[in-house]
Amino acid sequence: MEQRLSTEVVDDAKGKYTLLRDAEAHQLGMYDKRLPCFGCGIGWFSFLLGFVFPLMWYYATILYFGNYYRKDPRERAGLAASAIAALICSIVVFITVAVVVF
Repeated sequence: MEQRLSTEVVDDAKGKYTLLRDAEAHQLGMYDKRLPCFGCGIGWFSFLLGFVFPLMWYYATILYFGNYYRKDPRERAGLAASAIAALICSIVVFITVAVVVF
């Protein structure tokens, strides 16, 4: 049985569609894989762990500015949140040191 490929708009209007791939041949896509660090990603894991160990925020900031999120765009939000947390932490430490020293 030969299947004819149609590029005609009229055939599409009649309900004739062309099968692009086999429905049973499942290939894992990029977003089907689970993120590292318990499934929440390195960025969000660093953000949460940063409240206990603030150097994790700086580690995630380095990853963010090093474009680590290009490997998996789902990491971008967590890495950005960690970078913002690192900035706020730096400002708080700077103001605290300035008040104590001067």
